[in-house]
Amino acid sequence: MKINKAELEIMVTRRSQYPENGWPEFLLVGRSNVGKSSFINTILERKNIAYTSSRPGKTQTLNFYNVNNSFYMIDVPGYGYAEVSKQVRAKFGKMIEEYLETRTTLKRVFMLIDFRHKPSEDDLLMYNFLKYYNIPVTVVATKVDKVPSSKRDKCQKLITDTMDLVVGDNLVVFSSVTKEGKEKIHTIIEDLIVDTI
Repeated sequence: MKINKAELEIMVTRRSQYPENGWPEFLLVGRSNVGKSSFINTILERKNIAYTSSRPGKTQTLNFYNVNNSFYMIDVPGYGYAEVSKQVRAKFGKMIEEYLETRTTLKRVFMLIDFRHKPSEDDLLMYNFLKYYNIPVTVVATKVDKVPSSKRDKCQKLITDTMDLVVGDNLVVFSSVTKEGKEKIHTIIEDLIVDTI
């Protein structure tokens, strides 16, 4: 997939602000420090289209990235960050729930988890939440470059055993450093956009 255009088009907090052009949409979810910004920058082939922050929990809106004037990649607030107040967490939850309940243009969720660790309770809650809405999910295991090749199989098995992915969902190992997994993500997006046209 060739990325000719990628820009942050709009940041929204409620349904009335969503774009209405009917393009396919791909939602990114994950813990606050899992590397969503690095994932976006790698997949969209831009250095700083999404800013990596030293302060987790910074994203507080649904951020719609216009890609090639043909689809949106949407970043949402990270979950599992203790220093965000309960009221703010509840607001985030409602914002994401409203999106999932109403958005028919959503094609797939890319759920980012850290390849080095067993999926957390928050990760499992998010996955089950997405399954409640019958939304197809690709689990993206980030930071794979930090794991020695001799330990990769063990890490991957721990993730698949813990998450118990349903049929149709899949796992892609990914590194924003080595770009491993980038082509697989591009192919998933391309195939779903072709199906839409």
